[in-house]
Amino acid sequence: MKILMVCLGNICRSPLAEGIMKTKVPEGFIVDSAGTISLHEGEHPDKRAVKTAANHNIDISKQRSRPITRADFETFDKIYCMDIDVLEDVVSKTKSEKERQKVSLFLETLGDHKNAEVPDPYWGGMKDFENVFQLLDKGCDAIRNQVLK
Repeated sequence: MKILMVCLGNICRSPLAEGIMKTKVPEGFIVDSAGTISLHEGEHPDKRAVKTAANHNIDISKQRSRPITRADFETFDKIYCMDIDVLEDVVSKTKSEKERQKVSLFLETLGDHKNAEVPDPYWGGMKDFENVFQLLDKGCDAIRNQVLK
């Protein structure tokens, strides 16, 4: 199973989701993250995201931002988007219904958060990053339970 987490710049939400998901799936699973824009390409995650992950014994400090590519639609089995704008952007890049079926909103995995978005903590503080971490952690649990069925 290959899972891709996608947010806007690939420096806050999707790197956290990648790091969390890697702690929840068995060896052999591939988890990666990307952004819909290349503004931060090659950069490490936001320092606040790195610190938040580290507070939960997860190291995301070596990740590097990258934009989503056409090859990702062939490589990955599931592509999870952090918000509706990101979802719409990713879906616009699909070339077939098969590719479209791989793409979903991250929080659709939680029944009580249908169509909800993971808020972007970039303009907030450490509390916002922690709140996003907790939301991503719950979502990753739900994803793990779905893909391990």
